[in-house]
Amino acid sequence: MKTENIIMEDLIKKAAKDIAGSNKVIALTGAGVSVESGIPPFRGEGGLWEKIDPMEFAHIDAFLRDPAKVWNILIREMKDIVDKARPNDAHKGLSKLEKLGILNVIITQNVDGLHQMAGNSDVIEFHGNFAWQKCLDCGKKIETFKISLNEIPPKCSCGGILRPDCVFFGEMIPPEHLMRSRKVSYECDIMLVIGTSALVQPAAYMPVIAKESGAIVIEINPESTPLTGSISNYLIRGNAGKIIKEIVAEVERLMQSIKNV
Repeated sequence: MKTENIIMEDLIKKAAKDIAGSNKVIALTGAGVSVESGIPPFRGEGGLWEKIDPMEFAHIDAFLRDPAKVWNILIREMKDIVDKARPNDAHKGLSKLEKLGILNVIITQNVDGLHQMAGNSDVIEFHGNFAWQKCLDCGKKIETFKISLNEIPPKCSCGGILRPDCVFFGEMIPPEHLMRSRKVSYECDIMLVIGTSALVQPAAYMPVIAKESGAIVIEINPESTPLTGSISNYLIRGNAGKIIKEIVAEVERLMQSIKNV
């Protein structure tokens, strides 16, 4: 255990040194970043798809066929979770890296809006944002926490049915998000891959683009992924909040020591 702790401390210092000396850092984040904020993952052990069939409740055809059913079984529960969620140390740490002028862009697979709540200003949301609802008729957007559940499905002031402003199964990732994600992955010199299983495409291909373009790929995950040992330069194993907090503290220490020289 002591040896593992020493290795982790060394990797955290290495990551901080790499990050502090870079010109363009971006982050790719997944469900593991938001689990510490009380938001369960969709996939894997304890995930939402273990409890319900995504094809029955999370496909756009299912929603259009019976929006009340999807609202009652899936969206109502998600709304309750997202309404209560607040940024954790991972979100706050990434926001601090942006304020330090180090982190440029976050590409996220999450739909909770917690990166923006923490203070990050440039977030590419691959799968949209559940923090907002959109009217099927007029396209108006309304913040999810403002939606009343007295009527299911909830409706816009124009009478149209509201739907989450996120990507259902059967819908395409917005092409502009995909194109920009590829662009920033190609241009970065450091990519942080945090809390993602790296199994869902096309998000999982972004670290490949970064690596092939000469970037250092730093993976922060509790377990190994398909990126480990092939695409990522090194893996810091553990929970995102604790590791990001320690990396940011070390980055700040390095930057302060440079100022004092």
